[in-house]
Amino acid sequence: MSVVRAVELRLVGIPLVRPFRTSFGVETEKRCILARVETDLGYGWGECVAGIDPDFSEEFNEGAWLVLRDFLIPALFAAGDVGAADLDAVFSRVRGHPMAKATLVNAVLDAELRSAGRSLASFLGADKDRVACGVSVGIAPTTEELLDQVAGYLAEGYRRIKLKIEPGTDVERVAAVREAHPDIPLSVDANAAYTLADVTVFRALDELDLLMVEQPLHHEDLVQHAKLQQMIRSPICLDESIRSPADASAALELGACRILNVKQGRVGGLLEARRVHDVARAQEAPVWCGGMLETGIGRAANLALSAMPGFTLPGDTSASRRYFEQDLTEPFEMASDGTMGVPSGPGIGVDPLPDRLRACTLRLERIEKE
Repeated sequence: MSVVRAVELRLVGIPLVRPFRTSFGVETEKRCILARVETDLGYGWGECVAGIDPDFSEEFNEGAWLVLRDFLIPALFAAGDVGAADLDAVFSRVRGHPMAKATLVNAVLDAELRSAGRSLASFLGADKDRVACGVSVGIAPTTEELLDQVAGYLAEGYRRIKLKIEPGTDVERVAAVREAHPDIPLSVDANAAYTLADVTVFRALDELDLLMVEQPLHHEDLVQHAKLQQMIRSPICLDESIRSPADASAALELGACRILNVKQGRVGGLLEARRVHDVARAQEAPVWCGGMLETGIGRAANLALSAMPGFTLPGDTSASRRYFEQDLTEPFEMASDGTMGVPSGPGIGVDPLPDRLRACTLRLERIEKE
């Protein structure tokens, strides 16, 4: 428990080494909000996973900034002596906005753990100190370029390849990758771009021995996902549809999926992500950690989450150089065996590099408790 004295909000921007295209559009830059909370015991960092536009989620940077500054931070100040576990109740008068809430929950938790000298991985109940890495490959301009990208990632050691797909750029591309690499763990991610009328596409993908088909249909329609799961052999994995432990429980009970993608920012922070993990583990459903092109701040949190016992599939927590020429923190490197070390220092175990942080900061606002 501690009293939050001040919060610094930063909007940062970092160019991506390669444009990242999904069914939502193309990203060329990672632009996100970082929060640094200052308490009477120390400080902590949180990264907001919302993006520039309200596409993957209804949350976006400018909206999240306002919600943080005008609603969540004042509520945090008014709460007085609180811990991260109390913030669900503290923020309860603000409906929704899990990505904005997660930013502060994670920052307060980081501050608590730093002051206690305890790592985030230990706090979450991690049972491993290295995690297997997968990579998410955006929609390439051509099949040949896609094959070149996949070959390069496999040469680096990544243990699972995930291909972004959209209508018209799906079966042929995935089949080409499968033909070139018959034995690799391979999955696809549709980002809700299809409907149940596209079942022939998914039956064709069934023939390609996929690890999973991620978020094929609309994010609010668990019933249609359950119908599709009955029509195809490949396990469905849900991402955008899972915004709480209750969503996870409902999806598994309805048979809408067999695998869960856990993104801590999407569900409201690391504490809620742990609850989603526990729901899935109770129902013997595997989970893995999804990525949102995070900087080193968010990547450190994802690695700690991925080290929990229910995370049995390689996630999207790739090396820093997969996305950036220079990260905000010391770079996260993947070993030749396709694994990455989990930070063991207090809290998330990393800090931004001061010069790099200044260079990437587009906006800075400091809010102090009166």
